[in-house]
Parts: sequence; structure tokens; C-alpha cells
Amino acid sequence: MCIISPMTILQALVLSLVEGITEFLPVSSTGHLVLAAKALDIPQTEFVKSFEIFIQLGAICAVVFLYWRTLLTNKAVWGRVLAAFVPTAIVGLIFYQIIKSYLIGNTYVTLAALFLGGIALIIIEWTHKDDSWSVDSIEGISYKSAFFIGLFQAISVIPGISRAAATILGALLLGTQRRAAVEFSFLLAVPTMASATGLDMVRSSLSFSPYEYFVLLLGFVASFITALVCIKFFIRYVQRNTFTPFGIYRIVLAVVFWLAFM
Repeated sequence: MCIISPMTILQALVLSLVEGITEFLPVSSTGHLVLAAKALDIPQTEFVKSFEIFIQLGAICAVVFLYWRTLLTNKAVWGRVLAAFVPTAIVGLIFYQIIKSYLIGNTYVTLAALFLGGIALIIIEWTHKDDSWSVDSIEGISYKSAFFIGLFQAISVIPGISRAAATILGALLLGTQRRAAVEFSFLLAVPTMASATGLDMVRSSLSFSPYEYFVLLLGFVASFITALVCIKFFIRYVQRNTFTPFGIYRIVLAVVFWLAFM
């Protein structure tokens, strides 16, 4: 069998584990995939870029698995999720080619976004506290606030920003308590990443080899299982801890990677 993809099974598994661990943490899964690919010396081919997008769908399916009852029965939640999804959908459709050609896989952009995003996380943590009037449930988020959270998410098309960080910080700044902000970020990922994966599959015309389809399936399963564990951990974490360690981690990672590989 002729293997067109430069990606080995081991490389695919490493990237999938990285995706599953980082998708819902405020550290940028896309940024980590870019850096991991650089460290593993994986060429940024069109298939590799598609793989990095597709395995995000595996992580998103973990959210569906854990929150299927809410997604099926709670119309109030869906209304707010869709309101927040609109800005990102518009940005993604308009700038798809620019994002895939110039941003995804760009190590310099990724490191800068990781570093600056880490500083932003720390500053917001030091200045923010949950007040008694803060919204403590997704249903309590207004449609206006949901839309503005979506604007924050739209910024995360830049690799290294972190979709999770952008939505969580946006929700906190708009008066949402931590657990509700994190769970809203989880659910908002469902239409966002499902549509991103679908758009990429359509634009790529599904022109993959049998081996590449196998690698995609393997990555999907690995990221799904890893994300299940990570989501449960993160929910417990935010109830007792701040996001400051993630901010510090982002800054340290950006500096160390720059010194080691750039």
C-alpha cells in the first residue's frame, strides 16, 4: 500500500493525545498541535492541517457524550449557544482560506498568541472575582452576553489564543461564574468545531488516501477518549482553583519553545 501521508501512527497518536488534553483547557489546543508538529518534525501539509482540525471533532464528541441530555432537552441552552456561535461562523466562512494558509501552522503567530494570552489570563484572574449577582447557570446568560462571548471566541481563529480561554474569559468579564463559564465554553465548542471540521472536509473534497482515512479515524478515537478524562478533571479543577497556573504555563511554554526550536 502506498502511504501518501508523511504522518506515522505514533505521530498521529501523540497529536491526538495533545488535542484531547488541551482542547478544553485555556492553553490553546491548536497552538499545542502546531508546536507538537514542529517538535516532531511533521511537515505542515494540507493533510496534516486537515488532521489537526478533524481530531478536534473527536474531542467535541466527548462533550456530546457527557452533556447529551442537556443538548437534547434544554432549548434555553441551545438558544444561547447558537447566539454565541454566529460571530465565529461568520469569521470562519469569510476568512477560512487566510486562516488555513497563513495562521494554522505558523509557529511565530502561535508563540506570540500563547505568550500574550498567558499575560491576559493572569491579569484577568488578579482583577476578577465572582460577585453575588454573577450568573451561575447557562440559562441565566442573556442572549446579548452570549453574542459577545461569541465575539471573544471569534478571536481564537488565531492559533495560540485558545478558544476555551477566549470564551471563558469573555464569560467571566460579562458576569458569569466560573463553572457556568466553563460549561458554556464546552457546549459552544460543539457547533463551532463541528462546523469547522465539516467546512474543512468539504473544502478538501475528502481527497484522502485509505491510509489517511485510517489515520483520521485513529486520531478521532484517541482524542475522544482523552477529552472525556480531561473534561471531568477541568470541571472539578475550576471549582477550587484559578486560571493563573494556565497563564504561567502558557508564558513558560512560549519562552522555552522559542529558545529550544526557533
